[in-house]
Amino acid sequence: MALPQDIRPLNGELADSITRSSEIPWIETKPGMAWTKVLWVGQESGRWAVLLKWKKGYVAPPHKHLSAAFAFVLSGKLQVRNTTYGAGDFLHETNGMVHGATKALEDTEYLFFCDGPVLFFDKDNFTGYRGWEQVLQMQQQAQHKQAAQAAAE
Repeated sequence: MALPQDIRPLNGELADSITRSSEIPWIETKPGMAWTKVLWVGQESGRWAVLLKWKKGYVAPPHKHLSAAFAFVLSGKLQVRNTTYGAGDFLHETNGMVHGATKALEDTEYLFFCDGPVLFFDKDNFTGYRGWEQVLQMQQQAQHKQAAQAAAE
């Protein structure tokens, strides 16, 4: 049976993307304590996805989500506000969510998907901002470093 309308994409260049996380390097974001693998950056939407690895005791600073965020814990335990999340737990944080420090109670790996930027702060000032552009820059810097190391070998 034929469909009642043509559903082929207008843009013939649309394609799925795949990231083979085993082939990309960990980016050390806090020496000896925290690492990131950039899995995907959607420049057209501002969304981004990362794999995070935190050593027990690592504490991410207080922050506000300027869009929705989603986390899926692969291993370990995280303390987010008054709740502990473990392997297999899924967390949705709404746009505008503000919370204090997030702590790794064990060595932890988790997937983090964000629909937009995150604003970091302390009691007096804004201390950082991470949106798709910063995530993309982090990825590009890691790729250049990896390429330079490969060329030196």
